[in-house]
Amino acid sequence: MITALRRIVKAGFVGFWRNSYVALASIFVLTVALFVIGSTMFLDQLLATSLNTLQTKVDINVYFVPDAPEEEVERIRNAVAALPEVSVVQFTSAEEALQQYRERNQGNEISLQALEELDDNPLGSNIAILAKETSQYESIARFLEEQQGLESAQTQVIDEINYAKNKDSIDTLTSIINAVEQASLTIMAVLLIAAVLITFNTVRLAIYTSREEIAIMRLVGASNVFIRGPFMLQGIMYGLISGTLAMLLFYPLLVWIGPRTEAFFELNLFDYYIVHFGEIFGLLVGIGVVLGLISSMIAVARYLRT
Repeated sequence: MITALRRIVKAGFVGFWRNSYVALASIFVLTVALFVIGSTMFLDQLLATSLNTLQTKVDINVYFVPDAPEEEVERIRNAVAALPEVSVVQFTSAEEALQQYRERNQGNEISLQALEELDDNPLGSNIAILAKETSQYESIARFLEEQQGLESAQTQVIDEINYAKNKDSIDTLTSIINAVEQASLTIMAVLLIAAVLITFNTVRLAIYTSREEIAIMRLVGASNVFIRGPFMLQGIMYGLISGTLAMLLFYPLLVWIGPRTEAFFELNLFDYYIVHFGEIFGLLVGIGVVLGLISSMIAVARYLRT
């Protein structure tokens, strides 16, 4: 078995060098496919970072009446924080809300003078609710409306829930997230299919150039494993070399574009490339090896049936 394996490996390397032009064509096409797949991964990471940043800026605010009992405010705050859909609940006291109002209206003398004429703080406390997913805001809003519906006229606690005002922004952001995810999956699927077809045809070309040698091997009684093995090894070599070349191509590109993506998207792609180098390398090389191997197996199996 060891001797047969050595012969298969030797025949694979000999066939690789003998069909160097075909090998280079296959490697070039597979490198381009893997480069585009890797580019899609980086683009998806940029969009995910941007969407996460936008998502943190979209929330639901619950404003309490100025004289709301503290225990009721605390009860609603704890009840909201206990919801599985909620990620963060940020509480702002009435005093903090008043200070923020003063800071926002520093240049508005009329608003500040009107505020000084009031004896009491006209602002109540509030909570800002951040959901884990934008699609979960509607269920959180329903829960808050149920809490508001349980209040009596004498013990009113919640003054306003601004979900209706933010609903359009939340729905738009949810649609963008879903569209980006679907587009990424579609592009990846199309590229994988294209890479399989292209590699399949290039391996078939390599088989065609060796058709006389294969016919002689079959006449002298060579097993299918010995005939298929070298071509399967060549497919693995195509994927390994293509994945490595794709990673090398990304290095100078990301060195140049990294600072620019950090300025616009708050993510330096070069830093992301360095930190996740092992994962990206393993993924691209793994995809290349699998594509090359599967394409070689399909191409050789089809030839042997004829």
